[in-house]
Amino acid sequence: MASIDVRRVAVVGAGIAGAACAHALAQAGYAVHVFDKARGPGGRLATRRMAWVDRRGQAHTTRLDHGAPGMAAHVEPFGAFVDKGVQAGWLAEWRPALAAGSLPLEEDAAFHVPVPDSPELCRQLLGGVAATWSCAVDNLQWTAPGWQVESAGQRLGGPFDAVVLALPPAQAAPLLGTHRSDWARHASLAPMQPCWTLMGVASDAAAPTWDLSRPAAGPLAWVMRNDARPGRVRVPGQAHWVAHARAGWSRQHLEQSPVWVQQQLQAAVDAVVGEALGQPVDWLHCTVHRWRYALPQPRRTAPGESFWWDGAQGLGVCGDFLGGSGVEGAWTSAHSLSTAMLHWVSDAARAA
Repeated sequence: MASIDVRRVAVVGAGIAGAACAHALAQAGYAVHVFDKARGPGGRLATRRMAWVDRRGQAHTTRLDHGAPGMAAHVEPFGAFVDKGVQAGWLAEWRPALAAGSLPLEEDAAFHVPVPDSPELCRQLLGGVAATWSCAVDNLQWTAPGWQVESAGQRLGGPFDAVVLALPPAQAAPLLGTHRSDWARHASLAPMQPCWTLMGVASDAAAPTWDLSRPAAGPLAWVMRNDARPGRVRVPGQAHWVAHARAGWSRQHLEQSPVWVQQQLQAAVDAVVGEALGQPVDWLHCTVHRWRYALPQPRRTAPGESFWWDGAQGLGVCGDFLGGSGVEGAWTSAHSLSTAMLHWVSDAARAA
């Protein structure tokens, strides 16, 4: 890449990593365009809108946060970001009542959730940034004018001076292959843990007094009363539940049918919630979602590297598989990459 005037940037992926990187570059004056295969931002900060019919034939709509449960800040830069979100009103601290015997939510940091739903954090970051939704980027090409981003053989805007991939590593790898084979190899080998998630509505005629349980054993890692989270709507007669299975259980049953998985996870929730009630959960509606790439393994693919940036090509990669697990890890990776990009352009301009 001959030009050092990096002003047009394509960001592929609109989860927290892509949104944070796009926001930082846009704030610095770059012309940023975000591409995502979903219908809107959020990635694993996801909220599902469910339409269902009760036993009397009445139609209902329920919104359940079936992605990342929330975030805690352990490092100062991310802590300052969280504080800004709280002050602006699109993040709120959640102090749930824990079930007896539950593992702690966070031992050394406050736990925050986006409000009024999970994708709001990315919406706020991407306010004013150009975006194209419902397009799966399947090819990157470098031409003399710059990078071309393609989907199903069609070029999407551009050309761009730089491209940032903020995708799960298995999805980033094929896009990197002809440009950085070493990155592609690392990304293809980066293990991501899956997660089966149950979300549903139950009768609250009998409901436990707690909002959250993190069982020490069994197939479930999280069981949350979703309508107890800040900014969520409580509906009389309903209890909104979200349960995340452990990575090991999810991996073992990754290719099982959703019907079978739903039956198993409902039984597991009954064992946690029903034990407190003294009776099974009275489900009114239920479904499951499979997150194939939910969490990175505790170890990083390339220790010490929280992002990848090739200034000569104008190509970057960020995400939690590099920066560390959770929202904080993804944000940290994106923040570090955007900082490196800005420094590289500044240094190259001075050297020219």
